[in-house]
Amino acid sequence: MSMGTPATAESMVMTTTADVCVYGGTPAGCIAAMTAHQEGASVILIEPSRWLGGMLSSGIKPRQDCPIPAIAGGLTSDVVFGFGDDPHNVMLAFHEWVKSAGIEVIFERRVRSVRREGNRITAVELETSQPDRWAVPLPASESIPDVVVQAAVFIDASYEGDLMALAKVPYRTGRESRDAFGEQIAGVRPVTNWTPVDPYVVPGDSTSGLLRLVDRDHGLPIGAADDYTQAYNFRFYVTTDPARRAELTPPDDYTPDDFELVRRYVRHLGSDVEALRGIFPGWLNSGEYNYQRASLITNAPVGVSRRYQDGDWNDRSRLWRHHIDYLRGIHHFLSTDPDVPEQFRAETAAYGLDAGVFPDTDGWPPQLYVRVSRRLAGIYTVTYADVANRTDPSDSIGLALFGVDVYPVRRIPYRDPETGQLGVATEGDMFLGGHMGTGEPYPIPYRAVTPKRSDCGNLLVPVCLSATHIGYAATRMEPVFCVLAESAAVAAVQSLREHTDVQDIDVARLQSRLVERGQVIAWTAT
Repeated sequence: MSMGTPATAESMVMTTTADVCVYGGTPAGCIAAMTAHQEGASVILIEPSRWLGGMLSSGIKPRQDCPIPAIAGGLTSDVVFGFGDDPHNVMLAFHEWVKSAGIEVIFERRVRSVRREGNRITAVELETSQPDRWAVPLPASESIPDVVVQAAVFIDASYEGDLMALAKVPYRTGRESRDAFGEQIAGVRPVTNWTPVDPYVVPGDSTSGLLRLVDRDHGLPIGAADDYTQAYNFRFYVTTDPARRAELTPPDDYTPDDFELVRRYVRHLGSDVEALRGIFPGWLNSGEYNYQRASLITNAPVGVSRRYQDGDWNDRSRLWRHHIDYLRGIHHFLSTDPDVPEQFRAETAAYGLDAGVFPDTDGWPPQLYVRVSRRLAGIYTVTYADVANRTDPSDSIGLALFGVDVYPVRRIPYRDPETGQLGVATEGDMFLGGHMGTGEPYPIPYRAVTPKRSDCGNLLVPVCLSATHIGYAATRMEPVFCVLAESAAVAAVQSLREHTDVQDIDVARLQSRLVERGQVIAWTAT
């Protein structure tokens, strides 16, 4: 069932029922729905936008963050890895795949509230969530309730963990201290990208206030916890081809004064064109542009994601739009400001978004890259000890492998401790181990996608899984989410057949079925 037509205030609330309800049409959500269907359950898949495939339909390639593809088995390897690398084609492939199985999909609806009886969810109440022409989600203030979905088991496969949160299942946000889980690299980190540019509106005058794009330093020591989380951005494509080019216009409230920090940074860089390209378009990743972590300023705002992770849809809609307007504004500034070298102004002005890649949204990716938001506080918490291969859980349901990959969380004024010179720096950025991490895959236990029994007995969370900020930073890759979602869906159907809470299923039986389906739950080096 597709429900893409906007509802009216007079619409009657409709109730629909299935064995398994999957929330979020991310790659993980699509795999979870398909798996539950293959395992013999009736399924409803809910997607707040009108597009399936999440970040794999929005710039990230299916195999891109899987350094050893052999660790991803099951549907991830057999199906999703075969969808190709063109984002629009990947999105179409997800739609066709789900449609071919006859799975009921409710588009343009998101969870509004959750009904519970004891430790179990009985239903989710949905509200309208139609995105605008650039895929910005509908603000909460403009949505209306119109659908109720009843199910026996629920899987939250969204990037935000809204079903989990509205079910009042405990979760974490922000950065833990290094003492909380014994992670020496956790919490506030040493600064990076220090640059000798003055952070104050009036240079040298702290009473004049900080420039836009600079956060006040909270002053917490290295290793302390705080509420920041790593920067989000779009994985976008640009082109100069008139047949594909969608013009990047400045935001309505554009003023060059908002980009004074950029101006000072540009003056510092001088005629270094490669460094200027680090600001815009950024880092050319795999055809699409990504955040250039080695640049003080780049194609995404820093410090605002902390308000998205646990915000409502009024907050998130505004912040999603802010990411768009920031990119539009920095493009316009670099295309027009006289302090920018003339050659680079002309180069930047020639770029538009590539609407051939994202034709439905004028070249804007339909999904903001929400690298991390809420994280389940489950039975088991994945930490740096897991990432570093120092644990050996017996209930593995899939493997992960990547370095601890954290993009900057904030940009602050900072004095060089040796010279005392004032400048601006980023903080939080690290990429420990690179793409290969330790080189040895590590297992993710079933308990990491499972709430505590007293918190909820019929919910599984394969995307916003239970992990520290550091543990999640290495685990948060789409192939891992997909693998965990397939395993979670098998567990969901098993709990139905065993008439028990998801915490009480026979894990050995689960693992046996996963291996039958081609999942890889243990690694033997070849």
